[in-house]
Amino acid sequence: MKNVNLDLPRNQLIVITGLSGSGKSSLAFDTLYAEGQRRYVESLSAYARQFLQLMEKPDVDLIEGLSPAISIEQKATSHNPRSTVGTVTEIHDYLRLLFARVGDPHCPDHNVPLSSQTVSQMVDHVLALPEETRVMILAPVIVGRKGENLDLFDDLRAQGFVRVRVDGEVYELDAVPKLDKNKKHTIEVVIDRLKVRADMQQRLAESFETALRHAEGRAIAVEMDSGKEHWFSAKFACPVCSYSLPELEPRLFSFNNPMGACPKCDGLGEITFFDPKRVVAHPELSLASGAIKGWDKRNQFYYQMLLALGEHYGFSVTDLAFDDLPEKVKHVVLHGSGRDSIEFSYMSEKGSKFTRAHPFEGIIPNLERRYRETDSMAVREELAKYQNNQACPHCSGSRLRLEARHVFIGTRTLHEINQLPLKETAQFFETLEFSGQKQAVAEKIVKEIRERVSFLNNVGLDYLNLSRSADTLSGGEAQRIRLASQIGSGLTGVMYVLDEPSIGLHQRDNDRLLGTLKRLRDLGNSVIVVEHDEDAIREADYLVDMGPGAGEHGGEVLVAGTPADVAASENSVTGAFLSGRRKIALPGGRRELSEERMLQLIGATGNNLKDVTLKLPLGGLVCITGVSGSGKSTLINDTLYKIAARDLNGASEEPSPYREIKGLDQLDKVINVDQSPIGRTPRSNPATYTGLFTPIRELFSGVPLARERGYGPGRFSFNVKGGRCEACQGDGVIKVEMHFLPDIYVPCDVCHGKRYNRETLEVQYKGKSIQEVLEMTVEQALEFFAVVPPVARKLKTLMDVGLGYIRLGQSATTLSGGEAQRVKLGLELSKRDTGRTLYILDEPTTGLHFHDIDLLLQVLHRLRESGNTVVVIEHNLDVVKTADWLIDLGRKAAPAAARSSPAAPRNKWRPIRSAIPDATWRRCWRGTRADRPKRCAGHGRRQTHRIQEAGMLSLGKIDHIHIRVKDVATALKWYQRVLGLAPDARYKTDGAHNNAMLANASGNVRLAISEDAEAAPSDAQGAVAFVVGGQDFLEWIDRLAVERVTNREGQTIARDSVHDHRFFCALSFVDPFGNPYEIVSYDHTWLVGKLKLGGQLAV
Repeated sequence: MKNVNLDLPRNQLIVITGLSGSGKSSLAFDTLYAEGQRRYVESLSAYARQFLQLMEKPDVDLIEGLSPAISIEQKATSHNPRSTVGTVTEIHDYLRLLFARVGDPHCPDHNVPLSSQTVSQMVDHVLALPEETRVMILAPVIVGRKGENLDLFDDLRAQGFVRVRVDGEVYELDAVPKLDKNKKHTIEVVIDRLKVRADMQQRLAESFETALRHAEGRAIAVEMDSGKEHWFSAKFACPVCSYSLPELEPRLFSFNNPMGACPKCDGLGEITFFDPKRVVAHPELSLASGAIKGWDKRNQFYYQMLLALGEHYGFSVTDLAFDDLPEKVKHVVLHGSGRDSIEFSYMSEKGSKFTRAHPFEGIIPNLERRYRETDSMAVREELAKYQNNQACPHCSGSRLRLEARHVFIGTRTLHEINQLPLKETAQFFETLEFSGQKQAVAEKIVKEIRERVSFLNNVGLDYLNLSRSADTLSGGEAQRIRLASQIGSGLTGVMYVLDEPSIGLHQRDNDRLLGTLKRLRDLGNSVIVVEHDEDAIREADYLVDMGPGAGEHGGEVLVAGTPADVAASENSVTGAFLSGRRKIALPGGRRELSEERMLQLIGATGNNLKDVTLKLPLGGLVCITGVSGSGKSTLINDTLYKIAARDLNGASEEPSPYREIKGLDQLDKVINVDQSPIGRTPRSNPATYTGLFTPIRELFSGVPLARERGYGPGRFSFNVKGGRCEACQGDGVIKVEMHFLPDIYVPCDVCHGKRYNRETLEVQYKGKSIQEVLEMTVEQALEFFAVVPPVARKLKTLMDVGLGYIRLGQSATTLSGGEAQRVKLGLELSKRDTGRTLYILDEPTTGLHFHDIDLLLQVLHRLRESGNTVVVIEHNLDVVKTADWLIDLGRKAAPAAARSSPAAPRNKWRPIRSAIPDATWRRCWRGTRADRPKRCAGHGRRQTHRIQEAGMLSLGKIDHIHIRVKDVATALKWYQRVLGLAPDARYKTDGAHNNAMLANASGNVRLAISEDAEAAPSDAQGAVAFVVGGQDFLEWIDRLAVERVTNREGQTIARDSVHDHRFFCALSFVDPFGNPYEIVSYDHTWLVGKLKLGGQLAV
């Protein structure tokens, strides 16, 4: 930023916009939020501050009136597989409490409610064991709690008890080892030890009564020989099989607690296993030829085992493909021979051969053992390639142990509630009722759950469920979850800073999101949003536009005020797009896609997809649309991409379930250009990622001084010893830990931040050292290396994607998601093209301004022109309108949404009436229309449609009127005089060719006139209006002086009272995909009246 001075109103919705890289995030996060956080944290004690991660103090002279700041950024909530939507929003904590307090436990075997057991029932259960069975009666006084429990042991000793069982081991009370107070322990008092006999009834009864008294109604009978435990409860037990349950506690319903987690998967809900499909990489080959990697002829040790196996079971290792082997043989090869001993030949260290008979371990057990026993991370990573995940068969993916899975609230278990879409979860709790005392206990808990679920639904997340893993959420979804949590907190007087909350939201959900932001504002908070969405920009109370360019060309506040102020500014790029002065044009011509060259994905059923068949034409720009949660990412990223990556790129990807794929042989590779960082360390930068740094280092190594000193390309790397500064190890800065204050990075006092040692910096190419080259922007470097083709080509592609402002050595961790994605696009553009590549982009407009989107579209069309196929998952209508082919998933975000994927060329697409509100089509009408609506000759044959079919097209979209008349000269004079229009200077008025273009003074109402003998019958003039946008239409159409007139056929027409011309009037609208709609009227007065009904056409 360049010496910015700015006044922002408090308690308002403030939107900061501008080009990518213009300084929006620097202003919002690195300045306003960082200073707000710093001032709040400084009020805390030094002890508390050491636990908080502090941001660097911003370089600012003065900030006044700053509130405590909360940042809600666009990043994944957690990469912890244990974290879910329920745990992040704390709804799961309330559910655990609700189930523990008012849940009804059931027997898992008989599905009947548990009832309490009497002492007599407990005694009878033990006496039913085989006679002489040794039994130990225990009282569980401590179950899974931390502490040394010294007082407890003293108390038990005083009561006369002799033994206790601690964490499964029995000790005498005088010999109990010291317990770790930071670990959880289970302590059970040994009440009695006896053998089961008929005369032990009285002794057992007394023992159970003692156990129940000391363990709050619980007792355990342990068979000492087998270790089998029998739990008893005076509170909960199955009346059929005596299945019992400890007292219900919230931790029983936590999959992050050993007491509640499934013991098989440890609460993860899935298990990792060696997948036979991955182990047998090439089933079409024989075992000798490499059907299983590492067990072929090249590895003699394992290959000799397979030969012995083949000899024993009578199958050929060399001739038969693995697929053709008998099923029994396949099972033996993969899982072992069981108890069958096989003679194997081995060679001793001295070279002598010997034989040994033993069962064959099996390839998969062999891999499991090696994975379990190895200490090498490299070996683990290699073996992990053969692993896959599946839902835990023990808990069916619920993550909970058996006891927790059979406790009910109403008719549902905790897992069933977690699996419901949030919309249905809200309905369940709205209708949930309890009786008696349970109602009083549950009332407040249910109220909290209802409110939190409601907030999530209000920000457009009604399609998620509480069990959804947090690491599968997109950045936009994670941000809206945190936004909903903040609304639930009810804080006031806070400054919220948000980073593009509309990311991932379909246009349908934008209004709800904006309503949520306004609600946050109305609570008494200042809401600052970094945003590019046009709806959000127009709804802002205050708008700040950064620019004028990106990087060094940005960092200034161009205009700050209302959206209208920004739109009126001549200096603002954003204002030019808002006012319509600049537009993203439709493509001049669309590629005709052949239905013969198709990629077909049949029967996709991942997540909420319902047997979807996807037909994807190759060689074009294909746009995948649909509301949030309709299955776009599942279909494209989790299914199509992973199939293509596995089959074309040889990746070890496991796609979501599908039946069949056809047409993949027409492609040679797939590339997923996502917005993940291009590097995880500050050492990674655009030069290293794109491969620019290698030819640059080779150039420097070829300089005479470098050759004289014997410097190779490695000398000019800051990642290895030799040329880098060893004091800072090539970082250029040294970290100074401040403990209670943010860590400080100071320039290295040896190299002064230049990263290289003095000898390396003495080598110069065209007067510049390697460090000075890394400090260049892409734009400067392109000029500097213009005569070096390998470098210039890559720099040119980075320029083409709009990244001329970034520095070659800029740390990758400082690049935004949009910048990182464009660096990847630039890298792909610089490669040699095969014309058979499938590119997949998931919401590439994230973080991009209108201007940046224009550049991105040029790049995507460039990829398409080379014959490649570009698939884009996108909600942005500027991208949608330029596509060659559109595929829409679902009308609503719900499990039943993605049942089919209607696909069609863009100019044949049917309108969406319910999924997209009318107001969101506005942007689709920017630019020059390439394909005009088809004309209908004669009003008697004009096709008319009810306006509802057009999705209630809005008056606010009328941009200009096209009139087809019989006499252009007469009409031209009349419209000029009566409507006050003049010839449009941008268009040539040509009477000779019978066409003209008129406009009002501001140029935002235009009238095109052309001659068309077939436009209307001989006694009437024809008028057809098309294209949308422009409020001024209301102001001048009302000046038409008309009256009702009936023609010869008895039809009402409009008559101009000035010149007595008869008009046949039809307003014909074209939807964003080329479908013509005509609203026919024979009465101008009626038409004007309809236009004024709330600014919408209606019939």
